[in-house]
This record gives sequence, C-alpha cells and structure tokens, in this order.
Amino acid sequence: MTGPATRGDVPSEAAGGVPGAGAPEAPGDVLVGVDPQDFPVPALAWAADEAARRRARLRLVLALPPHEARNAGPDHRRSTERWAGETALVAAAETVRSLRPGLPVTTALLDGRPAEVLCRLSEGAGLVVVGSRRLSRAEEFLSTGSVVVPVSARADCPVAVVGRPGHAAGGPRSLVVGVDGSAYSVAAAAFAFREAALRGTSVRALWIWRWPAVPPAEERDAVRERRRLLAGALAPLRSAHPDIEVAQEVLRGHPVEELARASADAAAVVVGRRGRGGYTGMRLGSVVHGLLHRAECPVITVPSKQRE
Repeated sequence: MTGPATRGDVPSEAAGGVPGAGAPEAPGDVLVGVDPQDFPVPALAWAADEAARRRARLRLVLALPPHEARNAGPDHRRSTERWAGETALVAAAETVRSLRPGLPVTTALLDGRPAEVLCRLSEGAGLVVVGSRRLSRAEEFLSTGSVVVPVSARADCPVAVVGRPGHAAGGPRSLVVGVDGSAYSVAAAAFAFREAALRGTSVRALWIWRWPAVPPAEERDAVRERRRLLAGALAPLRSAHPDIEVAQEVLRGHPVEELARASADAAAVVVGRRGRGGYTGMRLGSVVHGLLHRAECPVITVPSKQRE
C-alpha cells in the first residue's frame, strides 16, 4: 500500500511522506480505521501523536464492506461508495498533515468488512486506533460495520479505542493499567511502561478485586497479599524502566467502576484482552467491554503476546 496506486488503493496523491523501502519495521505502523460516515478526528489526532512519538508511519485505512447479493445495487452505487471513501481518506490525510506536518502518512481504500480488514492488517503493526461510536451491544455484535469489539478482540497488536471527546494525547496525565497477575495483565503492564517511557509520564497500576464482607484483620491480610502480588508483577518492569514514576494501588470494588473512575484523570487506560472468537460471537472480557462504554479516556486493549 506504499507504492503506486493499485486496485483498492487511494490514488497516490492521497498519500504523502511515505518512507522508502528500507524504512525500519519496528516499532510498527500505527494503523487507523477511517469511517466515512463518522469522521474520526479525535482518533486521527490521537493516532498522529502516537505515531510521532514512535517515529512510525501512520496508515489510514478505509474498508468498503461487500453488499449482500439480495441487496446488490447497480455498479454506479459501488462507484459512488468508492468515491466517498477516497474523499474521506484525502480529508483524513489532510487533517493529519495539518496536525503533524512531516509525519509519514499513507492511505488505502480496500474491499472487505472493516473489522476483518483491520485485523488482517494488524499483523506486524505496532498499534491499531479506532474511533468509538459507543454502539449498543446488539449493534457491536450484529452489525456488519461494527469495528470496536471485533478488532479489540482479535487484532494481533494492541488496539486503542478513542472516544469523543478524547483526551489530548500529551500532557501530564498518568497511564492507568489494570493488573491481576494474569498473562494478559502482565502484557498490558509491559505495554503501559513502554508507553510511559515514550510519553515521559508516570504509570498508575491498579489491582482491583471484589470480596464480600470480611473481618478487618482478614481484609488487611488480603490487601497485604495483593500488594505483594502487584509488586512482584511490576518488579521486572520497574527494574527495566527505573526512571518511570509508578503508583501501585490495591482497591476493593468492581473493576469496571474503579478503572472507569481512574480514567477521568488518565491519558489512557491499558488492560489485557480476555477471550477469543470469530468475527461473530466472539468474547471480550467483561471488564474491557464495560470500559469501552464507560471510560473517559482512550482504552488500549493488549493481547497476551505482542511484538516488541
């Protein structure tokens, strides 16, 4: 998608600042899903800042879903859709250039369901960024245009969901990460520390658990044990990033509620992915799903294995 325009690509004048063939692959492109019906300016701005921090290329992708055979219209309908898609991509690229002059940007108009296209392109990418329309659960799972839940559940790299209005990508806010000792949360914590190093900010690590009423002495023991587990999970990361300020907290409560509360003052909330599945009927952890609806800042979902 970086060479001359081909079938499925926006004409070359819609792309600019493309790095040469010898450009390094790491840390991977920042990939943005563009929706022509809901132009994702907050997501574009957030992704552009992220790509600049990573010194990575920004790839703007718009996918045109296929028509059902019974609803297929004349060819001119598809041509109109492609024209609208190309127009949206040109506008998105111009928006990015106005925000981040000189940032390498490419665009591509591809055929396929948006979630499937983004998941396929996520292999080898450093980060996927999508805008959130806060759809109902039925719309997220049943609509052919649903993107947030399928991509968050299946992408090969971390996925950032940026709502409206999104927090500014910069600033002094900490990165909040949920930790529970699982492989997913360990991967999320590792991502949060790398992000904090790029941003020059701090990390706020939260271990949240739900427990029925217990005697005060037993509760103190439980909190002490979870503090020990949290410290142990973060110890290698703190050793690898000694300059990052870290706050470690153990909280009682519902994870969605506590993380959503913490999101009010966060640059982003980073959580591990749970569950897997196909394009329809996939599972995504209840905490992640709840945060996608309630968080007041971008939510970054991290798979248990990811590119370094």
